[in-house]
Amino acid sequence: MAVATQSLEELCINSIRFLAIDAVEKAKSGHPGLPMGAAPMAFVIWDRFMRYNPKNPKWFNRDRFILSAGHGSMLQYALLYLAGYDSVTIEDIKQFRQWESKTPGHPENFMTAGVEVTTGPLGQGIANAVGLAIAEAHLAAKFNKPDAKIVDHYTYVILGDGCNMEGVSGEASSFAGHQGLGKLIALYDDNHISIDGSTDVAFTEDVSKRFEAYGWHVLHVKEGNTDLDAIAKAIEEAKSVTDKPSMIKVTTTIGYGSPNKANTAGVHGAALGTDEVKLTRSNLGWEYEPFVVPQDAVNHMRKAVERGAGYEAEWNKAFDAYKAKYPQEAAEFERYISGKLPDGWDQVLPTYTAEDKALPTRKHSETCLNKLAAVLPELIGGSADLTHSNLTEIKGKGEFQKGQYQNPNIHFGVREHGMGAICNGIALHGSGLIPYGATFLIFTDYMRAAIRLSALSQAGSIWVMTHDSIGQGEDGPTHQPIETLASLRAIPKLTVIRPADGNEASGAYKVAIERAKQNAPTLLAFTRQNVPNLAGTSIEGVTKGGYTVVDSEGTPELIIIGTGSELNLAVTAAEKLTAEGKKVRVVSLPAWDLFEAQDAAYRESVLPKAVTKRLAVEAGTSFGWHKYVGTEGDTVTIDRFGASAPGGVCLEKFGFSVDNVLAKAKALLG
Repeated sequence: MAVATQSLEELCINSIRFLAIDAVEKAKSGHPGLPMGAAPMAFVIWDRFMRYNPKNPKWFNRDRFILSAGHGSMLQYALLYLAGYDSVTIEDIKQFRQWESKTPGHPENFMTAGVEVTTGPLGQGIANAVGLAIAEAHLAAKFNKPDAKIVDHYTYVILGDGCNMEGVSGEASSFAGHQGLGKLIALYDDNHISIDGSTDVAFTEDVSKRFEAYGWHVLHVKEGNTDLDAIAKAIEEAKSVTDKPSMIKVTTTIGYGSPNKANTAGVHGAALGTDEVKLTRSNLGWEYEPFVVPQDAVNHMRKAVERGAGYEAEWNKAFDAYKAKYPQEAAEFERYISGKLPDGWDQVLPTYTAEDKALPTRKHSETCLNKLAAVLPELIGGSADLTHSNLTEIKGKGEFQKGQYQNPNIHFGVREHGMGAICNGIALHGSGLIPYGATFLIFTDYMRAAIRLSALSQAGSIWVMTHDSIGQGEDGPTHQPIETLASLRAIPKLTVIRPADGNEASGAYKVAIERAKQNAPTLLAFTRQNVPNLAGTSIEGVTKGGYTVVDSEGTPELIIIGTGSELNLAVTAAEKLTAEGKKVRVVSLPAWDLFEAQDAAYRESVLPKAVTKRLAVEAGTSFGWHKYVGTEGDTVTIDRFGASAPGGVCLEKFGFSVDNVLAKAKALLG
């Protein structure tokens, strides 16, 4: 094939392919096969269907594109460059997979404008896309009027065999089908190859039938390598089905154009090699040097700049008319997408005295959620089938269901991992929505990848976790978290807060809401059992991560550090020790990372280095506490699995009693 005979569309598609080939070859690392095979479907989406503005990647009403098969990231970088995004230049493409490059190994939303979510762990992207589609549906139902559609966009996804094998995609896709999310369109790159070779070795199910069972509208493009019109016709049909999400199986050849490596695992995750690149250039009639793109292809793809400016101008005009006719709704919508909180929002958070009734902190969480929902209608979320245990229902508001998308209460079903990834998608939609997802603390193990990615990708999700210790009781060790808090605290940029009472629960929500608007996630760990309200706790103290709750007269001889329900044990023990003439300080440390973020002077004022006799009390592992108790301190913790018994019995048997705290404290005091 000679270059002169290639159609303009073929030039564009081969430009995508060879940018990927050349970038991977230069980096000597990457996945060229997917971009080579999926370039036609990606081109059709971006050239014929997607509404976006390359010069304003955050334009609100843009269509969202998710490359769930994130290992093929050069596909997306090539598209961004060719379409005219300023975020990706040809020099950036030459720096693929290099230090601080805007073209990292997998797409990262915080590194590259135009990338909506961080993908790479397979299945996360399609699950995030469900969240994006939920956000669109929810906002459209809340703000659109019969004569004005200001929220009206699609979410397009390219996913692969690996995404379909991962369980999280099944959880999220099942949920999307139940909800009938008609503006979600997924194109499945059906190339039958994974790292181990042909998918026949492990994956022989009929994916189309599975998605039909989920409630999706399913289509099949049998010739995805060359039949652009068939791809376009399938997308048109998908758009016409408004009551179901659509899955288009597009059968392709991985590494299309490579004479010796196409349709093999060899092209999946490794550079083609000098000789094979040369043969592929010859085979596809590509006479251009590495990283050189024919001007005709650039000119055609860059028409997206003018189109995009027109799309945005058209939307701005429509929004101005909406604003004139519906000023109250428009003002609220503008607040949403600005990411601003209303003045005085935190004044609704309740405060408590020691005389107030003892309650589980999960009950205080419910109070906070409902108080906040009255002033923050952007709150949306729910539980993984534990609504009445997690206490996460916003009362008086309806359920988010097909045809009732305006409602904020989501029933995720028993799908923790899917819930987590969906919440991240809602958070990353860019509309100011604040998603929350809830389950028992122990079941964060089912959604750890999504929690980790919320921190990595700067998604302002709130994780509401209850039943936070062996105080969970009779369900036994399978349901009693031991090492869970320590492992979650180890995730960078995830703030983990374990409040002790009502005041600290309010403080936890103050932090979580503020962090959500700063695109950062927070995990809250609440008790099942009753805890008293303590005299020295405060909202402000929680915002600092750690603070003095009970102090001694003069320099303390001993500092007892507690979190959550065990803070009460520390306070009671300190009172008894003080009555015996000991100088004891009690410190609440509900959020370790927030405390570490305070300046050295504040940290010293709470935990002075000179006081080396320290005792930490927490119904979880001792792992990590050495940082605060040092070599001369001790802990009341648990380093084995729990037991099946009433919560109070478990706590007593494992040493979480005032008597045991006193004994450990007196041993330290000598």
